[in-house]
Amino acid sequence: MTHAFSRASARPRSHAAFARACQLIPGGVNSPARAFGAVGGEPIFFASAQGQWLTDIDGHTYLDYIGSWGPMILGHRHPRVVAAIEAALARGTSYGAPTEAESHLAELIISAVPCVEKVRMVSSGTEATMSAVRLARGFTGRVKIVKFAGNYHGHVDSLLVSAGSAAATLGVPDSPGVTPGTSQDTIVLEYNDPEALETLFRSRGIEIAAVLLEPVVGNMGLVVPTPEFLAALRRLTAKSGALLVFDEVMTGFRLSYGGAQQILGVTPDLTTLGKIVGGGLPLGAYGGRRDVMDHVLPAGKVFQAGTLSGNPLAVAAGTATLEELRDRPPYAQLERHGAVLEEGFRRAAQAAGLPVWIARRGSMLTMFFQPGSRQKPAAAGFPVTGWQTASKSDTRRYAEFFWGMIDRGFYFPCSQYEALFFSSMHTDADIAATLAAAEEVLSGME
Repeated sequence: MTHAFSRASARPRSHAAFARACQLIPGGVNSPARAFGAVGGEPIFFASAQGQWLTDIDGHTYLDYIGSWGPMILGHRHPRVVAAIEAALARGTSYGAPTEAESHLAELIISAVPCVEKVRMVSSGTEATMSAVRLARGFTGRVKIVKFAGNYHGHVDSLLVSAGSAAATLGVPDSPGVTPGTSQDTIVLEYNDPEALETLFRSRGIEIAAVLLEPVVGNMGLVVPTPEFLAALRRLTAKSGALLVFDEVMTGFRLSYGGAQQILGVTPDLTTLGKIVGGGLPLGAYGGRRDVMDHVLPAGKVFQAGTLSGNPLAVAAGTATLEELRDRPPYAQLERHGAVLEEGFRRAAQAAGLPVWIARRGSMLTMFFQPGSRQKPAAAGFPVTGWQTASKSDTRRYAEFFWGMIDRGFYFPCSQYEALFFSSMHTDADIAATLAAAEEVLSGME
């Protein structure tokens, strides 16, 4: 298959912009998730976005299926969000002092997320997770943190062990610069393995400060937890005095207004948030039980601070986004479109004789391409339940699919190990056009 957009000649301005960026910025990008290392070719440089559409600097338009890696659940430049940012901008960009707007956003978060009784705002999901881990250790007086292979919790040194997202995509889950001393208190288990969790808590439960996980994983592709795994997590942490921490940076306000914990029926002790909570601007938050959060300085002794925490522009964007989601919930529409996409991708792959495993929850989805030759009809792919199964994916086939969709004007995640996201602005016609393009691409793949 020929990929016209994959050639630099099809995007001369992007090609020149990337060459320039490579002289100025490591790898030409400010986050490795934006590089095309997993699919080949050069990243596309964008000029603007509106609703569900992206426009690159060469004038090509694409139907957006990453949504800035999750935040744009309302689409790009939603009128309510833009108006809120403009109003905040007219008053000032940063004060380094409290505002009433911060308390209003805190009230919205507390009213929405089941586990949150108090919340502290920061500037990113990474910062939120780093702070939650420190708080868990300070509250419990213990040092060990349990995480799961393929779960990504930001670029915190102690959590870059067996990480997902760009760390998995680029093959560096254990980053140079992360010392053995930094990571020695991190214990890594396989996701969806309650037996391993039981064994660990039986022998070392009194050492564990917290268990940290994505309640629905998006950073090794979309992986859904089993009920048995969730039940073991809640039971074992509660029994041992460890804290259960949900990283809902991706899933918060996306899978439901109350996040993954609301639809899964499991209430953690702490939750970290990002992406949607900032409405597309840099804002994160961590919150949870009142008795735990009251250990954060100045109420308690666990230190955490930030010059731009609660930035008024980010707070305005996040508040407008959450209020729109509360006032006009899009979740039924997102679920309907997600179900149509899931079934359509499955039928198209089967017709093409390609073995795949499709995982979805709400408006997050991954089609895992799996090893094996074509067959008519394709056998069902093996279930992807954790990193051991996700890592067996056929990344070459995914790259071929990615460029085939780019050729046709659909911007998908540039890695097999990232979930796709769509917005409330995607229409029935958009979904139908996506499936028609996917059927064409899959039928022509090697």
